[in-house]
Amino acid sequence: MCTPALVLVLLLGCCSSCSGSAPGAAPAAAASLDFGSVPGGVYETVAYYEPGPIGLLFNMMRAFLHVVQPNPFPQDLVIQVAKDKFGAIKSEYQKVIYYELGFVVCAIMGILFIVLVPLVGLLFCMCRCCDNCGGEMHQRQRKNADCQRGLLTTLLLTTTFIITAGVLCAYAANQNLSSQLKTMRRLVNSNLKDLYTFANNTPVQIDHLISQYGTAKNQVLCDLDNVGQLLGGRIHEELGKVVLPALDEAKNMAGVIQDTKQALEDVTVTLGILQEGTAQLQSNLNKVRLNISNTLDDPVCTRSPEPVTRVCINIHNSLSQLEIDANYSSLPGVSEQLDKVNDVLKTNLSRKIHKGYLAFNDTPTMVTNQTKNIAEGVRGLLDGVGNNITRFSKLFPVQTTVNNVTNYIRHTHSQIEDLYPEIDKMDFYRWIGCITLCCMVALILAFNFLGLLCGILGFDRHASPTTRGCVSNTGGNLLMAGVGFSFMFSWVLMGVVTLTFVVGGNVEKLVCEPFHSRELFKVLDTPNLVNPSWKHFIPGYLYNDPEVELTVENIYSNCKENHGIYSALHLDKVFNISALLNTSLYTKDVSKKLDDMKVDLKTIILLSEEGKQNLSSFNETGITNIDFAAYIEELSKGVTRVDLLSFANDLDVQADQLPKGSVQTSVKSHANTLRQIYSKQVIPLQQAMNTMNQSIRFLERTATDLSLKISEILEAVNKAQYLISHNATFTINQESEKYKQTIIGYFKQYIEWIKTSLMMDVATCKPLSNIVDTAEILACGFFFDSMNTFWFGLGCSALFLLPSIILSVRLAKFYRRMDTEDVYDDIDTIPMKTLPAYDTMTRFPRASAPPRHGDCFLLSLSSHSHLIFTQFIITSLKCGWKLTETLDYPTHEV
Repeated sequence: MCTPALVLVLLLGCCSSCSGSAPGAAPAAAASLDFGSVPGGVYETVAYYEPGPIGLLFNMMRAFLHVVQPNPFPQDLVIQVAKDKFGAIKSEYQKVIYYELGFVVCAIMGILFIVLVPLVGLLFCMCRCCDNCGGEMHQRQRKNADCQRGLLTTLLLTTTFIITAGVLCAYAANQNLSSQLKTMRRLVNSNLKDLYTFANNTPVQIDHLISQYGTAKNQVLCDLDNVGQLLGGRIHEELGKVVLPALDEAKNMAGVIQDTKQALEDVTVTLGILQEGTAQLQSNLNKVRLNISNTLDDPVCTRSPEPVTRVCINIHNSLSQLEIDANYSSLPGVSEQLDKVNDVLKTNLSRKIHKGYLAFNDTPTMVTNQTKNIAEGVRGLLDGVGNNITRFSKLFPVQTTVNNVTNYIRHTHSQIEDLYPEIDKMDFYRWIGCITLCCMVALILAFNFLGLLCGILGFDRHASPTTRGCVSNTGGNLLMAGVGFSFMFSWVLMGVVTLTFVVGGNVEKLVCEPFHSRELFKVLDTPNLVNPSWKHFIPGYLYNDPEVELTVENIYSNCKENHGIYSALHLDKVFNISALLNTSLYTKDVSKKLDDMKVDLKTIILLSEEGKQNLSSFNETGITNIDFAAYIEELSKGVTRVDLLSFANDLDVQADQLPKGSVQTSVKSHANTLRQIYSKQVIPLQQAMNTMNQSIRFLERTATDLSLKISEILEAVNKAQYLISHNATFTINQESEKYKQTIIGYFKQYIEWIKTSLMMDVATCKPLSNIVDTAEILACGFFFDSMNTFWFGLGCSALFLLPSIILSVRLAKFYRRMDTEDVYDDIDTIPMKTLPAYDTMTRFPRASAPPRHGDCFLLSLSSHSHLIFTQFIITSLKCGWKLTETLDYPTHEV
């Protein structure tokens, strides 16, 4: 059909306008572009068939076919036959017969049935006319007659029900085939509508592909507008790995200088406080010690008993502890170092470092200003690419091709619509024929059911065979009528069954089942199947290139998954999209423009020479010469030798041991004085010592390897400055190349998206696989499944007509009124009775049953003369003898 040609033209219009890939370094990670979804057509066809309840009959039919033909699909044999144009059947007939053995056996049985049943029926009719084959209207009486009649009735009824089930199965299959014709119209119309959608949506989809060039273009323009942040930011990030740590170290050192000044000031101030405070503290402690000593000279201590005297002596001996512990007067000052640090701080190092930060962070702005002309040139090139895409898309008559395809589909649809009346007419004739066959079986079933009904209801077990009622006799006649129609119709039914079985069964096993298992595709995809010189016939017909790996199964599978027809039919063999979609066709000028991009960062100064000199001057401030050991030694001591609070508390305890009086009161007063000295003098001195300790520790840490630290900072700053001034070109070129590849990457994304869309989304060929599936549904699901189920049910009915005939003939004897009957007169079992004096030929016209030897032998056993004549008459009737003369003999009782 014209659809592949349409897609080829449309794809060429799209693919010629958007191309390829640019050489160069690996592209940087570009932002993922969203080109939106390709507008796809909504296909209405649901190529799926669920037979419903009748599926159970279909499964039964397939199970029977599997029993008849259990062999797997003869793939090799079919391929060989197809390659030899059916000539291989002559040489491979044994394989064919072996595969078809089940069908052959069943067909032979069917032919024998067709030939023998009418012949047997004719012979049976002639035999019945001669009073043979059960045609004689005489029924031999048996003791088990009731049991035999019941068994025959049950078997015939069961057989009739089986025949009924078969004809109902055939009728259901017949009705299903007719009802599915409406579904067939819906499926066909739905497929054609999907083809309309397929043809009409393809130009829209390609227009969408072309229009999405604007998405890539807008992203490129956005990146060009943000070249400072993208390119400059990347350059800043890469150089910042070296520059920023150097500036951070210098900034930290500037903070250390400020902290050093503060620490030196704290040491100077606290040293003065400690020197003055300790002197004042020592003076106050001396006064307290002297006062306590004078108090202890009181007679209360010298003339009192020994315990009081001992307390006073203990107090006096402890007074020597009231001394200061640390001596800060001997510590050297740090005024000289403080003055030098103040000289260093006259230069604002932090501000100079901040200027370095600002200069380096201004890299994006510098890049923007230096690449302004390049960005403007790229914008002009993008407009030219867009114009080329539009121009190429107009070179191909897309709409004309679409109109041709839609006209072809419309014409095909019209032809199919014209076929519907003929299909309906043929289906009507088929339906009539199938119904006629079902009615033949139904007529036989009617005779069987009516015969059984009349026979069962009208049978009187007390009536003799010659005196049976009219209803019972009618039942027997109806059964015999059913036998007659069975002989008339059964061979016709079997003829239809045999023909449809051979055709439908082989189609099911050789076409439908292999299609579901994909084995049929393997046969069609066999190399050199159609033409010995062609590997694959589809590309041979389409592209005149049979070597292309394009198979029926691949096409069907790709279309089943709703892939684009471009990938399903391998249209790249006709139109090489990889060559047409060459990015360099449109990006080479953009690449040249971006290659001319130059960025110069030599104007960036990270730290001026004055700032560097400032760092060197800090190393010469002399803080490393401070005697940190002396400070730490004194700071490790306490303010006083003894804890004044503990000492005061001990005084109170010892004062309580003294007699009450002025001495005790005076000692407690001196204890309170010590507490006041502790709170007013010792605590401030301790705080000052903590402050000095923190400052001295900080200065000690700062002074440790100060020269090495400053040297490392200056080296890092100089290295960073050298990188910016002399070695930044490599980083700039590297990042510029990445930026260029990012820009080109948007084109590549666009091209890759086009390729993927062509493969997966544009002109999706689901309608093509739906057409194949619909054909399979119509052929296998609708027609052959129903036809096979029809012969399956009809064949079951025809086959069971044979036991129905036998059982009906046997059972009719028990229902029909006989002309003659057997006479029972067994001496051993029947009591004695009196024979009336009338002609026995009138009462019992004929007895055709053969004599029993026991009855005939009674004549020789009788020893009484008056019984001989009676016994002779009875025996002669049973043995088939005829009386030739009238015997006058008096009646005797037997």
